Amino acid sequence: METKELDIQDRVRENTSESENEEIDQQTLLNVEFYGSLSHRDITRRLEELRNEWDIEKLLEVNAAAFALTGLVLGKLVHRGWYMLPGIVASFLFQHGIQGWCPPLPLFRAMGYRTRQEISEEVYALKVLRGDFEGISAASRPKEIIETFRN
Repeated sequence: METKELDIQDRVRENTSESENEEIDQQTLLNVEFYGSLSHRDITRRLEELRNEWDIEKLLEVNAAAFALTGLVLGKLVHRGWYMLPGIVASFLFQHGIQGWCPPLPLFRAMGYRTRQEISEEVYALKVLRGDFEGISAASRPKEIIETFRN
């Protein structure tokens, strides 16, 4: 079953150049290799960093809100022409929601911003290396499995 969120993240990768996707994937592999060779405490510290990492969707949403609010304030205080900025930003968000692409996306991907799925891949790889899943099997209760993933 495919969720809307995973579909959007797949579309982000589809709308990102292959070289940028490969660069992001390579950096994730390097992160896993580096942190996987460190102590349990260091891996835990990295997992906390990953919980706080902004994914591409959050970055787009926060930037869009900031630009829209800026346009409203400048439209009121400086010149009415600034009221166009929220309209432009809204059209970018609409385009991203429909197509998984908008004009700022290539810039943010080139800066290395990842999708939530890409961040989760690093999280689960580090959790495997830390040994979080050793007690889980097909015989485990669903609640135990879910709690393992949430921690």
